Amino acid sequence: MNRESVVFAISGTMFGLLVGWILGTQQTAGPAAVAAAAGQQSAQLPAGQAAPPPLDVQRAAALERQANDEPANATIRVDLGNLYFDAERYDLAISWYEAALKLNPKDVNASTDLAVAYYSSNQIDRALAQFDVSLKIDPSHTKTLLNQGIVRAFGKQDLEGATQSWEHLVSIAPNSPEATRAKEALKAIQTTHPATPGAPGAPGRGGASS
Repeated sequence: MNRESVVFAISGTMFGLLVGWILGTQQTAGPAAVAAAAGQQSAQLPAGQAAPPPLDVQRAAALERQANDEPANATIRVDLGNLYFDAERYDLAISWYEAALKLNPKDVNASTDLAVAYYSSNQIDRALAQFDVSLKIDPSHTKTLLNQGIVRAFGKQDLEGATQSWEHLVSIAPNSPEATRAKEALKAIQTTHPATPGAPGAPGRGGASS
């Protein structure tokens, strides 16, 4: 996906920092500090972002041996997904997250990590469908709602859909760190795209408070 084509282009670096925050805080546990949030825009590094850490081959091999020895252990499979995601081996990350969810389909964090891995490998529709799965598990999962908005904005250029995700997030968890980022994004939409439904002066829903 060509970042220059994204209509949600905010002056300066604010939204880039927002995406970086999502990428840095998507997961709640495990060696990967992230899975989304929303992804790295077609797996391309934004300007100024450091290269991914090299894959810890020894740790990966050890975890895979453990996974083979413990076929019912979903946690190990999530750990492998995290490890491969951090190294930007999204194909392998996806495989392990999917395997973990077969064993524990109610793991909302793994589901959202899988969605972000799909997005990072440029599978936009699969990412959005997986976010829907996450929200069926936990309709108030703040990281899912934040990332859903990012993928709608960047992946689909759907500012109205992104606004819906972020406004809902702000309404249910106004004091959460995710809501803080959502408010920043909503303010940016209101500033740069005032005709978007939900923005001040536009028909339909009122904008979220900041």
